Amino acid sequence: MKPTYRLNEFAKLINRSVKTLQKLDRLGKFKAHRTATNRRYYTHNQYLEYMGIAKNNTKKKFIVYYRVSSASQKNDMQSQRQAIEIFCTARGLAIDEWFYDIGSGLNYKRKKFLKLMDLVEAGEVSTLIIAHKDRLVRFGFEWFQYFCEKHGTEIVIMNQETLSPEQEMTQDLISIIHTFSCRLYGLRKYKKIIRQDVNDNIKPQDTNKKSNS
Repeated sequence: MKPTYRLNEFAKLINRSVKTLQKLDRLGKFKAHRTATNRRYYTHNQYLEYMGIAKNNTKKKFIVYYRVSSASQKNDMQSQRQAIEIFCTARGLAIDEWFYDIGSGLNYKRKKFLKLMDLVEAGEVSTLIIAHKDRLVRFGFEWFQYFCEKHGTEIVIMNQETLSPEQEMTQDLISIIHTFSCRLYGLRKYKKIIRQDVNDNIKPQDTNKKSNS
């Protein structure tokens, strides 16, 4: 990271417009520094402040996250943990916290998953260790990897292959099909409602005109 940023650089860094930053500066809500020629600039500490990343001297954590889809997969959960323990021991990694969830990889509201993302966003996680990509999320892993990297967290994947149990993969695929089926049904139902509303609002004279023509 650079120690200071010009106005346009900082705007791009935090995904805001130059005009927004100028307005925040004028209102005193997020003050910019000024050069000798009165040009705005921002510091890295301001970036941390704006992003809500706590700057402190506390040691950042090494966290392991592992997951199974259902309570019936307790054996797989235990296997994941044992495999990660061996992996970390072999590399001399001391784990600060172990997080696990029981739930689908399609569910982004898992309790420990959300807590983990909050810690990452707060800049408290140095390294996140997972057995496989799909233990974190079933789809969209690249976005979550970008999110972690942006907040100073490295993701270490023990095994790059996707090795979900066949039953879990089947359940997730059925869930996807069910979701899209419901949406398709909803669109068809909505279309029928619109057609009915149009028919109900056609004036009698309009109907007569059509019949006469």
